[in-house]
Amino acid sequence: MQGKIVKGIAGFYYVHLDGKGIFECKAKGIFRKDKAKPLVGDNVEMEILDEAGRTGSITALLPRKNELIRPAVANVDQALVIFSMTRPSPSLNLLDRFLIMMHRQNLPCIICFNKQDIADGEERSNLAKTYEKCGSTVLFVSAVKEEGLDELTSLLRFKTTTVAGPSGVGKSSLVNCLTGGAVMETGSISEKIERGKHTTRHSELIAIAENTYIMDTPGFSSLTLFSMEKEELASCYPDFAPYEENCRFRGCSHVSEPECGVKEALAQGLINGSRYRNYALLYEELKANRKW
Repeated sequence: MQGKIVKGIAGFYYVHLDGKGIFECKAKGIFRKDKAKPLVGDNVEMEILDEAGRTGSITALLPRKNELIRPAVANVDQALVIFSMTRPSPSLNLLDRFLIMMHRQNLPCIICFNKQDIADGEERSNLAKTYEKCGSTVLFVSAVKEEGLDELTSLLRFKTTTVAGPSGVGKSSLVNCLTGGAVMETGSISEKIERGKHTTRHSELIAIAENTYIMDTPGFSSLTLFSMEKEELASCYPDFAPYEENCRFRGCSHVSEPECGVKEALAQGLINGSRYRNYALLYEELKANRKW
């Protein structure tokens, strides 16, 4: 029988079978031999061991459409990354790292800024200007006030979307709004450091409508890009692309070269300063890492 893994915890995989519900399964030892690890979102073949007890065994992994490393999920159509506008303030460097990771995996990304109900208009305007040309859809919502959810729901319809973001940004609260119930545990914010307490400890596939799924994933506080070369970085910034043809040198890094079209566009206000500063920091980080 064929089903889909909707959750994995401590070596157990919970497989949804149409018309039968969810079964708790173990993966056969052949997967360890082949160094293949089932992921949430995987389509699998399984056998039922005890229908009344809802247990089974995964016998084969079906081919994946795609696979993400972090969050570790499979067969997704797009990513939804959630940051708060305030409390805590968004780390734009961390957001850019996530966008780079999704770009490298050819996955469209929706940027969702939560808590607009407690942020001022200037903060919203600044964030909109920063990401309006980055190639991603940008939304502003409030999980508490249930604002902006209709537009978000329409973007999720008929797709499987992986949902990620730092802890404390209201990610689980927003997931609960989308599902119409308290399916994910929510946590409080640490007043001392304005960070959230981790509440999501595993990835889980949740159905929110017909043929519409979201994957809630554990929060992250840092992302490394050490698996890529510094020369690849510029291609992950779509907002640079229109100006690269004006660079004097082919393969321009947009950091130290003269007559650089990207830096000229930056000086003219055509490229956002925050985006470029993050790019330069990440470029130097990748450059320094390769020295070792």
